[in-house]
Order: sequence, then C-alpha cells, then structure tokens
Amino acid sequence: MTGTVKVYKVSPEGKEQILHMVTEGESIGAVPVFAGKSFPANAQAISKSHLLFFPRTQFINLITNNPSLTMNILAVLSMRLREFTIQIENLSLKEVPGRLAAYLLYQLEEQGAENFITLSISKSQLANILGTGPESLSRTLGNMKARKLIEVNGSNIRLVDRVGLEELAEYGKNLK
Repeated sequence: MTGTVKVYKVSPEGKEQILHMVTEGESIGAVPVFAGKSFPANAQAISKSHLLFFPRTQFINLITNNPSLTMNILAVLSMRLREFTIQIENLSLKEVPGRLAAYLLYQLEEQGAENFITLSISKSQLANILGTGPESLSRTLGNMKARKLIEVNGSNIRLVDRVGLEELAEYGKNLK
C-alpha cells in the first residue's frame, strides 16, 4: 500500500541481483497464488512500508468472482514478464554502459519526464539492478558525464544527449 520493496535473488557467493522494485499500489507474490508454490525470490522493504496480505484461498475466490481484477493482474504479470525479458537481454548481451543507458531511458518513460529523472533508489541498489558493482557504476556515470550524455546532481540526472543514450542502449557498446 505504501513504501518500496526490492525483489531480489542472492547467488551462493553472496552477490545480490535486484529483479525489480515494487512501489505503492503494485502487487508482489502473485506467482505463488497461481502456481501454488513458494515465492521464487526474496523481498525486502527498503523504505517504511505498509503491505496488505491476502490468504491464497480468499484471493482465488476474489479473482474468480471479479474478472476485471483477474485481467488487471494478468496485465501486471505480462508487464513483469516483459521487464524480465529486457533485463535478461541487458545482463547477458550488453555491457554496463548500455545497461545504464537503457535503465535511464526506461526511467524517463516511467516518470513521464522529458529529459530529467530522479533516482528513487541508492546508487548501490542501482548497481545491483544493473548486475555490476558500485565502482563500475560510478566509472560509467563519470564516462557518460565526460561524453556529455548526462549531467548528475545527487539523485537527479538530466539526459543531455538522448539520441546518444538511445544508441548506447540499443547497441550496448562500452564507452571508450
């Protein structure tokens, strides 16, 4: 209902990969409802959060009797599947600069902004989402600033060269 929850996996070596962030009004844990199995990832509140829990049986009754709610849940699950597909593509086929460019452009679209975004997560959490370390993220941000693709002021990022970022996101090439 309120707050932000990160959904993540941890490797046996202790490396964390954030799968997605759940914010106010979004759902978490739909997979166990439909599959009848345990949640396939970990979840942790990263800000003060208030969550609403529905027992599986009552939730199944609710969606059985409310087709529009079922369609909304399917839309959310479809959107998450699309996001995971993009995330897998980015992590396996692109280097950190391409991943970061794609993330910044995605946030621009999500925030409905023209050329300015505000990060709602820490740079450490952003590094985890991108599958890299904080040092590598800092270097990449520095390289992007030096190439005049972005300007950074704390958690505020202005996209200076959107075309350049789109090319970087599309081709995922390393900054030279």
